[in-house]
Amino acid sequence: MLEKWLKESNYTVILTGAGMSTESGLPDFRSANNGLWNGKDPGKIASTDALNENVNEFIEFYRHRVIGLKECTPHQGHYILADWEKRDIIKSIITQNVDGFHGLAGSKKISELHGNLQTLHCQKCKKEYPSEEYLHGQFQCNCGGVLRPSVVLFGEMLPEEALDFAADETEKAELFIVLGSSLTVTPANQFPLIAKQNGAKLVIINMEPTDFDFYADEVIHERKIGEVLEELDRALMQWENQKL
Repeated sequence: MLEKWLKESNYTVILTGAGMSTESGLPDFRSANNGLWNGKDPGKIASTDALNENVNEFIEFYRHRVIGLKECTPHQGHYILADWEKRDIIKSIITQNVDGFHGLAGSKKISELHGNLQTLHCQKCKKEYPSEEYLHGQFQCNCGGVLRPSVVLFGEMLPEEALDFAADETEKAELFIVLGSSLTVTPANQFPLIAKQNGAKLVIINMEPTDFDFYADEVIHERKIGEVLEELDRALMQWENQKL
């Protein structure tokens, strides 16, 4: 049915979560084996308190995250979504991920709810820097302020512009597709429900079941997102060629 809905929908919106990133080789936050928070208290290393009171441990944690990020690249699924945007198959992407891979793959209309680890900014003057500065041992701005990753820390509000864009896109959606999110984190997990309440078809593609599967019109489990997108893309390509 998803292929049919993609063809029929005039406004398709995508929500991506950690499952999209893990297919690029990045660890998620809460998995039992290699989750980023295993053995760690997020409030002590990835929070505004840590930035202000425990800055050395804060920087070391994020320096390792940047190192890991630079060892990975967008996978085929990211590139397919970027191409679908160019072909007007999808309108926008809402993402919970901070890897910046949607943008690197070429997507333009993105709501990055939790920020982007590809950039740093000065906590004092807000000047932006590439995250490679951490790899070069540069942790301080010219003004003397601390360079911090441009991600949402524990204790911070989500960026208003990203939230507003996500809400607007959700309201317009005729088809809303969740890719690789367990839908346990608010407010991101509310967008699929809002879309559904507004009459959109809801599709959830996630390795494990979610608490929101009950509301979905179609659910796909235990399949890699990239593989599902590749299959759909081949079918859509064939359909487009037949229309020519």
